[in-house]
Amino acid sequence: MGHLEIREASPGQAPELAALARVIWREHFTPIIGAAQVEYMLGRFQSEEAVRGQMEREGFRYFFFLWDGERAGYLCFRPEADALFLSKLYVRKEFRGRKIARAATDFLLGICREKKLGAVRLTCNKHNDPSLAAYRALGFRTVRPQVTPIGGGFVMDDYVLEQPVPAAKNQTEMKEDSVL
Repeated sequence: MGHLEIREASPGQAPELAALARVIWREHFTPIIGAAQVEYMLGRFQSEEAVRGQMEREGFRYFFFLWDGERAGYLCFRPEADALFLSKLYVRKEFRGRKIARAATDFLLGICREKKLGAVRLTCNKHNDPSLAAYRALGFRTVRPQVTPIGGGFVMDDYVLEQPVPAAKNQTEMKEDSVL
């Protein structure tokens, strides 16, 4: 069956996060956006220095997905005024299909409840059909398209997706559910 653990990463683990990003991004994104843009984005957003800076100066938190102790992927988020911005959720190819994204979504919704945020918000490339389908199956809905210039002649051509935080059940509803 396998056991999933979601464990927070420290800035000192930026090299491991960057190495994991290189494996996942090259495999998954090259067919979608091309090798040149993948390499540019890895250098700009997922290098050791970029990851460390995001953690130390920009308020991002990174977490590893550990499947039976093995690094299966990672996620990265930061709270915004009204939502939790999910910047990254990446799973190695050999670990896809194990409901890691479902567990990650539940984890993020729990953080939203703790911080009293109304939604999880993310961006996803418009041509990343497998990820868009997965996010929609997890309850995310497309809010709007968004094109963001990122330098080097490249743009991120995305959809913004959101999942509202479901209201927590009150004690009466929980008792009724346990009887049914």
